[in-house]
Amino acid sequence: MPPEEPPKLTLRERKKREARRALAQAALRLTLERGLENVRVEDIANEVGVSPRTFNNYFSSKEQAVCSVVVDRHEGMREALLARPAGEPLWESVKQAVIRQYSREGEPDRAYVARIRELMGQLMLRGEFLNAHAAVERVLAETIAKRVGGVDHLLCRLMASSVESAVRVAFVNWFMTDEPLLPTLERLLDELAAGMPTLTAGAPKKNPNTTTTPLGESLC
Repeated sequence: MPPEEPPKLTLRERKKREARRALAQAALRLTLERGLENVRVEDIANEVGVSPRTFNNYFSSKEQAVCSVVVDRHEGMREALLARPAGEPLWESVKQAVIRQYSREGEPDRAYVARIRELMGQLMLRGEFLNAHAAVERVLAETIAKRVGGVDHLLCRLMASSVESAVRVAFVNWFMTDEPLLPTLERLLDELAAGMPTLTAGAPKKNPNTTTTPLGESLC
């Protein structure tokens, strides 16, 4: 079944998406500058030039706004996946959509990512951060299902979860080593698509019990 063309956004929809993104970015920026406990909904709304009531139309809390950056950056991934050529194998389509999303701004800034990691590890944000990642996985699963014509939704969720795990592992590896992000991410997605032959074909293992990156940071 050929993929559906991504629906074109109306002017109203584009403005709503832009307003939501602006609020999320303002929430993240202010939180990084002041700390979450020193940021109010009113501060975020004022930063964007809207009322607190408008803020509440998009987010239920400042914590949700801060963490929504995780979700918003995947809008392009959904659109890219639905726009891939009809005859392209599913894994190749997913890989290209993911790589396109993460290559838009080049290699991440390590200092900035370090601040984000520290922020998202705070107890007040941890629950919303996990909810944001669950939302990303759900949207990706729904998009995969639409791409292939609604086959087994359980398998679509498994594929989406595998992709998100590959992204997470690639980011941890990038953060803890000097290896660039995109080649590592592409390699991990290729391994998943092929059934992880490097691991399952009897290749020698340096340490079969390891569950950490080379520098010891847990992948979980």
